[in-house]
Amino acid sequence: MKAVILAGGKGTRGKPYTDFFPKAMIPLNDKPLIDYIVNYLSSFNFIKEIIIISDFKGLGGQIKNYLETYSHTKKISFVQDSQSGTAGDLLHIRKKLNDSSEFVLWFVDNLSAIDLKEMLHTFKKKKSWACIATRTKRKEDTGFALVRDGIITEFKEKPTIKLKMSECLGVYILETRLLNKIKPKSNQNDINLSFDILQDLSKKGLVSAYDIGNTPWVDVKSPVIIDRNQSLIKKIIKQMER
Repeated sequence: MKAVILAGGKGTRGKPYTDFFPKAMIPLNDKPLIDYIVNYLSSFNFIKEIIIISDFKGLGGQIKNYLETYSHTKKISFVQDSQSGTAGDLLHIRKKLNDSSEFVLWFVDNLSAIDLKEMLHTFKKKKSWACIATRTKRKEDTGFALVRDGIITEFKEKPTIKLKMSECLGVYILETRLLNKIKPKSNQNDINLSFDILQDLSKKGLVSAYDIGNTPWVDVKSPVIIDRNQSLIKKIIKQMER
């Protein structure tokens, strides 16, 4: 089984960091973000190859330079970003995935020790074409209040709230045959995986959800998020050290 890390994108939310390096190289505890993800994926013995997609002609070249000295280099291959959206990038590497019946897709700004073994079990049990990591509760970054008749009766500091809908996280397991559903758009370069491909499959009952439960997750999207979640990030990094 192969894993694909999408490490492209302009990283506009990560400024000023991403003025100087790609979001995959955002430093966390003295190591770049992608270091933890590659290490974690490599810890699953069913992951035989990791394909990293980024703009290696631009700032993404830093990713390749860093990982080429890595102990797992033999498991890693690098593919130039096609600049055609999430689904477009998958179409771009279809030939590299043809020898696998399914693969993991990991968006590089997602940091979490998601149990891929259990997620793969859910994917196969549901006989789905796609399985998405989700969560139904979230710890908020701000304070909340209970209000009755315009009067605050109690404060809740950064509570964990139950979501009305499941939040989709940036980790997927996908059937390789799903790539046959991706058709290039003549008038649009950005082919979105969720809305252009998975939306139709979901109406046919072919997309399953793997609820991560209490497993912590962070979208490492900006310096503010990193600063606010230092303790949580350290906890996740510890969990990812398998």
